Amino acid sequence: MKSETLIFGIRAILEAIHSGKTVDKLFIQKGLQGDLAKELMQIVRKQNITFTYVPIEKLNRLTRSNHQGVVANISPIDFHNLEDLVMNVVESGQTPLFLVLDQLSDVRNFGAIIRTAECTGVHGIIIQKKGGAPVNADTIKTSAGAVFKIPICKVDHIKDAIFYLQGSGIQTVAATEKAETTIYDVDLTMPTAIIMGSEGKGIASSVLKLVDHKAKLPMYGEIGSLNVSVACGVIVYETVRQRL
Repeated sequence: MKSETLIFGIRAILEAIHSGKTVDKLFIQKGLQGDLAKELMQIVRKQNITFTYVPIEKLNRLTRSNHQGVVANISPIDFHNLEDLVMNVVESGQTPLFLVLDQLSDVRNFGAIIRTAECTGVHGIIIQKKGGAPVNADTIKTSAGAVFKIPICKVDHIKDAIFYLQGSGIQTVAATEKAETTIYDVDLTMPTAIIMGSEGKGIASSVLKLVDHKAKLPMYGEIGSLNVSVACGVIVYETVRQRL
């Protein structure tokens, strides 16, 4: 089973980016100078790659090799193009079912959701390039390897994905406690994308304004909220129940 790959050196990282590899995290030495470093930063900013300036001691702890002031974590999977995936699912004659994860940050929750999605026939998972949980060794382990079996798409902005899904005839359903109706009141037999929010903040208000439906799970305890991976499992299985 592949896990997250650590690469280092400016030329090696430039080559990885040019070849289409997904950089989950990029650590750059504070004050790094030189033409190659400038070239790297131009590409990093153009492609909206997450990076952090760190002291050289941090880089030395990550690798004992000659890192040249940069170390990167490369994703162990290849991400899919959203437009191609949606088109393929629609053309297949199946009723589309997608998950959209808005800034989910915990890798174990991410892995658990991927595992549930694979078990329930979800056609793909959509995440944002910046701010969300990476696909790393913990994600892979928690997903029980399902991360290699289900398409995952990275998009620049969740709102753009919402617009594209809606334009493709797919209803968008946001799971939020701010809803008036429950998930059991929504017709999930239609082509559907379910949006789940982050562990702390839920779904961004700017995203909630765009969706077709808002729905909540009925809560009877005092805590008032479920773990996001558990809530996602309940909602996806309600979709399965309706479609059986």
